[in-house]
Amino acid sequence: MHRKLTITVESEVYEGLSEQIGRGRISAFINALVRPHVVKQELEKAYEEMANDKEREKEAYEWSENLIGDAYNETR
Repeated sequence: MHRKLTITVESEVYEGLSEQIGRGRISAFINALVRPHVVKQELEKAYEEMANDKEREKEAYEWSENLIGDAYNETR
């Protein structure tokens, strides 16, 4: 079943979608992009893909390790 959804995007975003994706395909593109983030069955798959992305995992690890210094220096 399909449901109609009205969203608002910036003009530049709409123009980019129209040029890159094509006017008749924007809904399908957005659906495919959003689906792994909101449909429970595909959430595990999305997490697995993220975990397998070594560069992303490296950046996430470095980011989280740098937070320790912020917490240590925080006044109580």
